[in-house]
Amino acid sequence: MADDLFAAAAEERLAQRAPLAARMRPRSLDEVVGQRHLLGPGAPLRTLIESDRLSSVVLWGPAGTGKTTIARLIAGATSRAFESLSAVTAGVKDVREVIEKARRRLGEHGQGTILFLDEVHRFNKAQQDALLPAVEDGTLTLVGATTENPFFEVNPPLLSRSTLFRLNPLEPADVRELLVRGLQFEQATADEDALDHLANRAGGDGRAVLTALEVAVALAGPTKHVTLEVAEKALDMRALRYGRDEHYDVISAFIKSIRGSDPDAGLYWLARMLAAGEDARFIARRLVILASEDVGMADPMALLVANAAAHAIEFVGLPEAQLNLAQAVIHLATAPKSNSVIVSLGRAQADVRDRPAGEVPVHLRDAHYQGAKSLGHGKGYQYPHDDPRGWVPQQYRPDELTSPYYEPSPHGFEGELHLRSGALERLDAAGSGPQSNQEGE
Repeated sequence: MADDLFAAAAEERLAQRAPLAARMRPRSLDEVVGQRHLLGPGAPLRTLIESDRLSSVVLWGPAGTGKTTIARLIAGATSRAFESLSAVTAGVKDVREVIEKARRRLGEHGQGTILFLDEVHRFNKAQQDALLPAVEDGTLTLVGATTENPFFEVNPPLLSRSTLFRLNPLEPADVRELLVRGLQFEQATADEDALDHLANRAGGDGRAVLTALEVAVALAGPTKHVTLEVAEKALDMRALRYGRDEHYDVISAFIKSIRGSDPDAGLYWLARMLAAGEDARFIARRLVILASEDVGMADPMALLVANAAAHAIEFVGLPEAQLNLAQAVIHLATAPKSNSVIVSLGRAQADVRDRPAGEVPVHLRDAHYQGAKSLGHGKGYQYPHDDPRGWVPQQYRPDELTSPYYEPSPHGFEGELHLRSGALERLDAAGSGPQSNQEGE
C-alpha cells in the first residue's frame, strides 16, 4: 500500500512538472485540434477508433501534429491491451517480449494487443522484420508513428499490411485555438500581436507553439501577461511587423521583382514573407500563377518548376521546402519573360463576351453519328497528318472571328514559335501543298 501511495505521489509530481503540451494532451477525440479529415465526425480514423475495429496503421506527419495523442486516445478507447515502445530505445529483444506477452494474453484471455511504436522509421530492417509475423497473423495490431516518408523508411511487407493515415501541419486557426487553450490552462493572458507572433512561428507544430507559450508565460513573471516583447524573448526572434497592408505590399513587391528578372529581390521578399510566417502555400500559388502570366511560353518549364515547388510544400513541408520555393523564385526571375498567355486569353474572352456566339464551321463538326454526313458535317476537313508539313491552312474559328489572339514574343522558347508562326503564315499565303480529307476526324 505504501509503495502504491508513493508511486501515485511521484506520478502526480511528474505530471505537474510535465511540459504544457503533455499536461494539455486531449482526453477525447473531440478535444483534438486539427486533423479533421481523420478525426472529424464520420471520418475514417475516428470511426475505426470509436468502434474498436482498428487494424494496423501507420500515422505519418510532421512533428507536433498529434500522432502520439492519437495513439493515447486509441489506448483509452480499445478493449485490447495497449503496449508502447519507442524505436529510439527498443530493440529486437523488446519486440519479441511484447509479441510473447501478446500471444499469452490472446491464448489465456482471448484479448488482443495493440502495439504503439513511436518513431517506427528508426527501426532497421531486421527489427521491422521481427514484427511482421505477429502483425500478419493478428497477434499484434501495430500503430506506428513516423515523421519520415514511410514508403522509404518502412519495409514494404509491413507497410502493405497497414493502413496509412497522413497527418497535416496544423492550420493557423488550429494553432490559435491551441494558444487560447494554453492561456486558459496557465491562467494567463496575452496581447493579440504576441499571439500572432507565436502562431506565425509555429510552422503547424502544436507542441512547439505550446512550448513557446509556456516559456513566454514564465518570462512574463507574476502578471502572467504575455506581450509582444515577451513573445519575442521566448522565441529569441524579433517579430516582423506584417499586418494586412504589409501582406499585400510585400507580395506585390515579390511578384514585381520576379517579373522584373531580379532574383536577389525575389529571394529577399521570399525570406521576408517566410520570416513573418506567411503561408507557404499562398506563396506557391502566386508563383504558379506568375509562371503562366509573366513567363508563359517563353519558358514552358517555368510552370513545371513552380508547380513542383507547390507540391514540395505538401510533400516535404517546411522548413525544407523553403529551398524548393527559392529554386522556383530563381528560375522564374532568370527566365525569359512573356505575357502573351494572359494577353491572348484576354482577347479570346473579349470576343466571347462581346460578340455573338458564332457557328462551328461545318467542316469541324462531328461527323461520326448517323445522319451527320447527310447534313454536310465534316465535309472539307483537311487532316494535318496527311500533309508532309504536318500542317494545313484551314478555318478553325467561326466566320466572324479573324483577328489573331496569340502573338508569340521574340523571347526565349517563344522566339522559336515566333519564327515558326511566321513561316506558317508565309506557307498559308503561298497556298497549301498535298492535302487529304478525313471527314469528322
